[in-house]
Amino acid sequence: MRVLAPIIAVLLPGLAAAQGPSETELQIRSLEAAVNAAYQANDLPKYFAYYADDFRGLFPDGVSSKRDYVKSWTAFIKSGGRIEKFTYTGLVVQVSASKDAAVASYHAVARTKNPGKPADDEKYDETDVWFYRGGSWKLVEVHYSVGGKGS
Repeated sequence: MRVLAPIIAVLLPGLAAAQGPSETELQIRSLEAAVNAAYQANDLPKYFAYYADDFRGLFPDGVSSKRDYVKSWTAFIKSGGRIEKFTYTGLVVQVSASKDAAVASYHAVARTKNPGKPADDEKYDETDVWFYRGGSWKLVEVHYSVGGKGS
């Protein structure tokens, strides 16, 4: 048994990975699909329901709180702007050992319609940080940089 213990210790992490994604990873993948579907649908109440009150966004035009983000995105939609299509690829989810935090990152393309202009595809890379608090997952931070690989 003493001989097998080191071998088992080396093999077990690989066996767990071979079993597929954890329940937490699957939850985050599902949440990513849902929040991005709400974003594409321009459903602001549903979209912002995924965000924590202490959210911080690191966007190309600067840092944003949830309050500021809701205000600016609502004004954009009310002005006639909208997301026409949103796709993402290469989703990678990393879950904390305590399973109460997760990071999801991916390449994305958003076809955005700005008022008075033709729709434009914006490629970017995004990282979303999720915390499990009070019985639900919430986005606490989003960082995206324009010019990413996209899909």
